[in-house]
Formats: sequence, structure tokens, C-alpha cells
Amino acid sequence: MRKAILISSATAMLMAGGIAIAAPGERAMRADTNGDGAISRAEMTQSLEDRFAKMDTNGDGQLSQEDRAARKAERFAKMDANGDGELSPAEIEAARAERKAKRFARMDKDGNGTLSPEEARSMHRKHSGKAMRGDRKMRGHHGGRGMAMMRQADTNGDKMISKAEFTAAALARFDKTDANKDGKITKEERQAAWQARRAEWAKNKKGG
Repeated sequence: MRKAILISSATAMLMAGGIAIAAPGERAMRADTNGDGAISRAEMTQSLEDRFAKMDTNGDGQLSQEDRAARKAERFAKMDANGDGELSPAEIEAARAERKAKRFARMDKDGNGTLSPEEARSMHRKHSGKAMRGDRKMRGHHGGRGMAMMRQADTNGDKMISKAEFTAAALARFDKTDANKDGKITKEERQAAWQARRAEWAKNKKGG
């Protein structure tokens, strides 16, 4: 049971940490620190290091169940405004409102307090993508791919992800997405890789 928990935890961290480089959307471009519309290998490496540092809450150089539990505790403490160890309906609603406000601010590119048709369409596409991913998870597709990622990344078989393993796995996906091998991933390359992955998922689903 302990090993199963560690696998599940590390898999979730691995997927959240940027393995899905080919996924479309704004989040994937956060690594584009110089704003040139492409993600270089150096930018991706730095993004991965920053992400790992945030996820490795105990600083032991491994992503484990303890790290995940610590992050959950931090999120709970943030929501528990009065510090009584329980979440009231008001505290839950406040947390939801804060998330919605932040999401709206990200969508409101020009900062005018309203969403243009293009901004609204972008928000709709983002939420549609989340709904699709959630549906796949409910049907078990997420778990199967996650386990495959875990086995590929956990090269020493200890059921945890070290920084080296975490980075190597993500950069392997980066190199695969970098179709012209120029050391950068453009929006077009990400979209092409995403479409290829969706086609592969559909094929696997059809084949049972």
C-alpha cells in the first residue's frame, strides 16, 4: 500500500511539474521568460528547477508522499482564515472566489476589467480542455498514462522522483516536441505534438 501511495503521489507531481509540455494553452508558455513566443531548452530547464524546488517541500531532493501531504496542508492552512482547523462554508466560498478572481485577471489580457470576445473564447477553450482531461481521468486514462510516466521517470526504481529524474523525463518530452531540433519549442510545434497525442489516445481508446 505504501508503495502504491508513493507511485500515485509522484505521478501526480510529475504530470503537474511540466511533463505535458505539448499541452496547449497559456500555462505551457509560462516558461517563455523572454517573451519571444517560444520555449528554449534553457528556459524549460530553469522552469523545471523552479517547479521542483516548490514541490520538494522538505528539501530532500525527492518528490514523495510527504511532499504532497505538506502542500495539501499548506493549501488547507491558507483557506482556514480563522485558524480553527476546520473549513467553514464561508472560507470555502472565499477560496473559490479568490481562484475565480485570479483566473479572470489572467484572462483579462488588457486589464480593463471586462473580457473581449477573443479573451472569452480563450477562457472557454481552457475550461473545455480541463473538462476533457477530467473526464479522461474519471475513465482511467490519466492513471494509465501517469503510471507509464512514472515508470519512465523513476529510473532507479525507488518509487520516488529525484530532481535529476524529474528534469530528464521532462527534457526528453521537450526534445520529442522540438520537431526541427533547433532547441526551441514554438506554439506550432506544441500544437502539432498535442494533436499527435490526442490521435494516439483516440487510437488506443478505439483499440480497447
